[in-house]
Amino acid sequence: MPYLSNTGDGCLLLRVYVQPRASRNSFAGLHDNAMRLTITAPPVDGKANAAVIQFLASFLNVKKKDLEIKHGLQSRNKSVLIKGLSAEYIRSKVEAVSA
Repeated sequence: MPYLSNTGDGCLLLRVYVQPRASRNSFAGLHDNAMRLTITAPPVDGKANAAVIQFLASFLNVKKKDLEIKHGLQSRNKSVLIKGLSAEYIRSKVEAVSA
């Protein structure tokens, strides 16, 4: 799972590639060892970043406070810190929508 790594402190780091201004919010497969997300929000004033957190919180069934964009606030390539989930759980969620 190159898109997912363990930080060593009980958290996981998820690599995400974001396509803003899409027609809908969705998981769109993998892109360069990252989860590819399509987000309807524009990349202006942090709207796309907020939409990424909202989408991932809903997708992974966690609270928004358990997610944090650590790298890539102004880039399509982002690293999202996830607290309180196992790598196996995230992998199963990704595989369920990839199939």
